[in-house]
Amino acid sequence: MGTATAANYGTAWRNWAGNVSANPARVVTPASVGELQEAVRRAAEDGLRVKAVGTGHSFTAAAATDGVLVRPQALAGIRAIDREAGTVTVAAGTALKDLNRALAREGLSLTNMGDIMEQTVSGATSTGTHGTGRDSASIAAQIRGLELVTADGRLLTCSEKENPEVFAAARIGIGALGIVTALTFAVEPLFFLTAREEPMGFDRVTGEFEQHFAENEHFEFYWFPHTGNCNTKRNNRSQGPAAPPGALSAWVEDELLSNGVFQAVNSLGRAVPATIPSIARIASRALSARTYTDIPYKVFTSPRRVRFVEMEYALPREQVVEALRELRAMVDRSGLRISFPVEVRTAPADDIALSTASGRDTAYIAVHMYRGTPYQDYFTAAEQIFTAHGGRPHWGKVHTRDAEYLSRAYPRFGEFTALRDRLDPDRLFGNDYLRRVLGD
Repeated sequence: MGTATAANYGTAWRNWAGNVSANPARVVTPASVGELQEAVRRAAEDGLRVKAVGTGHSFTAAAATDGVLVRPQALAGIRAIDREAGTVTVAAGTALKDLNRALAREGLSLTNMGDIMEQTVSGATSTGTHGTGRDSASIAAQIRGLELVTADGRLLTCSEKENPEVFAAARIGIGALGIVTALTFAVEPLFFLTAREEPMGFDRVTGEFEQHFAENEHFEFYWFPHTGNCNTKRNNRSQGPAAPPGALSAWVEDELLSNGVFQAVNSLGRAVPATIPSIARIASRALSARTYTDIPYKVFTSPRRVRFVEMEYALPREQVVEALRELRAMVDRSGLRISFPVEVRTAPADDIALSTASGRDTAYIAVHMYRGTPYQDYFTAAEQIFTAHGGRPHWGKVHTRDAEYLSRAYPRFGEFTALRDRLDPDRLFGNDYLRRVLGD
């Protein structure tokens, strides 16, 4: 091994939440696909495993390795826009925020997206990142083609026409099938969304859940534990023009509920847990209804500076209300003190083998705890409720499921693992997390 490699030794890596760390033997930042292929071949020769890591927004050890850590951030930028086909091809290390802004400048947009846009496009899609939508699905479901460096150093081009069996699985591949180098997304002409946010009681929002889902293109809500209060958000297409939130309502949403003030409130709650229920009542009552209109990424996404740990499960949509009521009853019975709202979103069924919405209309329940607060008791109790409803854990968020459970939860699990056996028989892209969730 040369001196360049030696210089990379001891480069520790931590994820965004700080709950996962790794000490790779070496870190590589390839500036081209060819350099990445060479790094993969060399790792195989040296008997080292390889993982690509994005911005570390996953809460699992999906990207952790003691071998070669690939940072794809130099593989960034838009490669091509095909307006006739309605697609954009983008390098894997591109941050979603950079893609969103570049598309907007071109008068284009993704159809749907999650609520954070710090992730790389490959990291976000590989773990199944999603927003909320009645008809429009996860970011991965908007992929029309992808490039993948496989364990033998080859570059595979995949779409519905080319290597379709790989395409069916690799759109959400959890890093198990190879390293994604480029993605082609479906895009459409830029449009406006009008967001209507409205506080609503827990009993009303759960009682009317199906109605809200049916009447809105994008519906989600947050429930504040220790209260009967929720905040609902409905995003629907409109003619515009842009009418962004006013300064005061932007401050309430971005600082009180998401960042600066929220950070202080959570720090107090961590130090003095007994204050949490009264803080929750005050915070949830501070909300007022507001309506604003903007281009999609400015409505779908928001900054998240307060660090937390998260678990999210995908349930059959018709079971989500019952599961949420059970979660509320559990919190009320327990001595738990929960300072973060619980988030509920939806997605239509899709055709990706390991998508959390694979083959079924889905609703998601996400539970969060402030970073540094013990979360195991809350997450364990929540997970018992979610798994009793046939839940599928988000691949990038905290969970304790293993291959035995997941093989029952996913009808196409065997299809994915058989493809992995063919593409990576020696587990060059393996790690402890993949061994747990996919088996050996």
